[in-house]
Amino acid sequence: MSELSINTTQNVKINFIAANVGERIGAFFIDIAIIVSYIYTISLVIFDWLRVERLMFNLDGWSKGAIYLIIYSPVIVYSLVLESVFEGQSFGKKLIKIKVVKIDGYQAGFGDYLIRWFFRVIDFFSFFGLPGLVSVITSKKSQRLGDMAAGTAVITLKNRINISHTILEEIGDSYVPTYPLVIKLSDNDMRIIKETYQRAKAQNDHEIIYKLVAKIESVTGIKNQSGDNSDFIRVILKDYNFYTQHM
Repeated sequence: MSELSINTTQNVKINFIAANVGERIGAFFIDIAIIVSYIYTISLVIFDWLRVERLMFNLDGWSKGAIYLIIYSPVIVYSLVLESVFEGQSFGKKLIKIKVVKIDGYQAGFGDYLIRWFFRVIDFFSFFGLPGLVSVITSKKSQRLGDMAAGTAVITLKNRINISHTILEEIGDSYVPTYPLVIKLSDNDMRIIKETYQRAKAQNDHEIIYKLVAKIESVTGIKNQSGDNSDFIRVILKDYNFYTQHM
C-alpha cells in the first residue's frame, strides 16, 4: 500500500493509505454493475413494456437522439453526481470504503469532480482502460490522470477503526455545548483540526496549537472563552459532535 501525505493549511502532514488498484477496480465494477442494471431496467420498462418506440416512429433523428440522451443521461453523469453529493464517493466507493480527497487537505469540490469526470474517457474508456491503470500503478500517490489534473487522490477508509482516528469525541448525555458557531465547520475541517492538534500535542508544539486556535477563530467568529488553547480545541471538538448528533 502507498502512504499518502496531505499537507493541511497549518503545514502539518497527515498520512493516509492510498486505495490500491484492487480496491479501485472493485469499486469501478460495482458502479458498472449498477449502471448496466439501470440500462437494462429502463430499457425493459420504456421500450418493451410501454412501447415508447412506436410513439417515436415519426420523429426525426435529432429528436430521437434527444429522447435517448434524456433517458440514459443518469448513466453519463453517474459518477459526477454521486461524488458531488456524497463528498467523493459513488455507491461502489462506499461499499469498498474508499474516497476521493484533495491532496492539499481541503474537501474536494464540484470542479474537482468535474475534472475527474472529464478524464474518465481517457482513463477508463481508451485502450481498454490502460492509461488509468498504468498511472495508478506508477504514480507515487496512486493517481489516475483525472486525479493528477484535479489535484485529488483516492484513499482507503478501512484503517480508521479507532475513535482517536476520527472526528468523533466521547460526550455524555448531560454535556452542555459552549460554542454554537462551531457548526460553520465541516466534517473535513474537524478531522484536520483533531489530527493537527493531536500531532502538535504529541510534539509539544504550542506554536502550531496557537495558530490552529487563531484559524478556528477567524473562520467561525468564535472567541476562546477558556483562555487555554488546548482546552478550547477540545471543547470545539466536543461541541461539534454534540450539534451534529442533535441536528
